Amino acid sequence: MNQLKKFIGHKCFLSPVDTSMTEVVAKWSNDIEMSIKTGDISDMITYETQKEYLEGMNSRSEYAFYIVDNSNEKVIGIARLMRISFINRNAVMGMFIGEKDNRNSGIGTEAGKLLLDFAFNVLNLRNVMVEVFSFNKASLKLCKKCGFKEIGRRRKAIIYGQHEYDEVFLDILNEEFSDSIIEGYLE
Repeated sequence: MNQLKKFIGHKCFLSPVDTSMTEVVAKWSNDIEMSIKTGDISDMITYETQKEYLEGMNSRSEYAFYIVDNSNEKVIGIARLMRISFINRNAVMGMFIGEKDNRNSGIGTEAGKLLLDFAFNVLNLRNVMVEVFSFNKASLKLCKKCGFKEIGRRRKAIIYGQHEYDEVFLDILNEEFSDSIIEGYLE
């Protein structure tokens, strides 16, 4: 695929989002299992719409990366920092592994840590928050492996069919993060 290697881990690397993967990301966005977990199930994502989203992802208030599997250099997901406030030094993180075969492999945890390293040690942010639906046990587990702590819930905020779920808010402070790869380049 020849993706750019911005931040490199053992299992994956992060590459700046561009429009080269529009068709693949549009398929992920329309996958019912994925779109339920991201809250995008009601969105009508066409290839054109997805391309516009990808074009707008890297801006002054957002950074987005493809998650690329090191073993085959295949794009398997997206990791983002959104709603960045450089004044308050905070952001909201969003991430998903679109390729089902790569879930539960540890790649998501590593990608999350690479993104946090970027947030804290490049952008100099102080606080990063995530918002996860309470039924998404895999995402909650991943967040806790990355060091996030639950800070609150919006009760019964998500309704799918006859079921109501909480929206869970978790965050991590820069001083709680210790898995930096950037530090190794400074010695």
